Amino acid sequence: MRYPAVAGRFYPADKDELLADIRRCFLHDIGPGLPERIGNERTISAAIAPHAGYMASGMNAAHTYRKIAEDGLPEAYVLIGPDHHGVPYRAVMCDEEYLTPLGPCKIHEGIAADLKEMIPSDCGAHKYEHSIEVQVPFIQFIDKDPKIVPIIMRDQSKESAERLAAAIRSACKGRDVIIIASSDMAHYIPKKDAERLNSMVLEKIRAKDVDGMYSAVEKNRISVCGYGPMAAAILGSEPSRIEVLKYSDSWDSLGYDIKAVVGYGSAVMYK
Repeated sequence: MRYPAVAGRFYPADKDELLADIRRCFLHDIGPGLPERIGNERTISAAIAPHAGYMASGMNAAHTYRKIAEDGLPEAYVLIGPDHHGVPYRAVMCDEEYLTPLGPCKIHEGIAADLKEMIPSDCGAHKYEHSIEVQVPFIQFIDKDPKIVPIIMRDQSKESAERLAAAIRSACKGRDVIIIASSDMAHYIPKKDAERLNSMVLEKIRAKDVDGMYSAVEKNRISVCGYGPMAAAILGSEPSRIEVLKYSDSWDSLGYDIKAVVGYGSAVMYK
């Protein structure tokens, strides 16, 4: 069992408080009502959601999870988050249940078993990482019996993203899966600069231009923490189109320090 590392900090540790927080995230500037499926056949193959504390980025992330809920729930969610703690792997999976205040979230054992042939599994490496953990309560909120495959990505090079994408495609072949890339955008820069730089990255994502995204991040030194997971999601799902749902920043949500904001983006990718 992988136990929560940031419950009580990034989101409430109490079940009822957490549910209330997530409901508020869905109701904030999206419109009344909670998500319900509106289609007959699933069309979303991958998504992007931010991973800051819910007070900062939860309202943004809710756009992604509303779209997924409306589109229909998959067999499994493959979660790819960046490494913030220096794990000793290029990429590492956890094949044990993720516990949150909403209960244990199961692992998709079939995908995990196939994926272990290509990338290592070490749940200890997931012990402190928040980038995946904060996504799990949102998934549990929209899906009453979800199965996940959590992956931490330390090496975010394009080559690493390509390898991980190929491994995910192989392990998920014939299965109904959504890949979710966990990423925040540029960190701790003035709001106007954040809007300009993050728009460069989001435009490349919208255009499915992985090379262009890497070039924008590297040439402009944009501190996007999960560009590798976003690249892996694009390469792994091979979408027909990508829809950017929402861009916001920490000033919009918290009203704190307009000269040092963190940007957040939500998006979905279609088959």
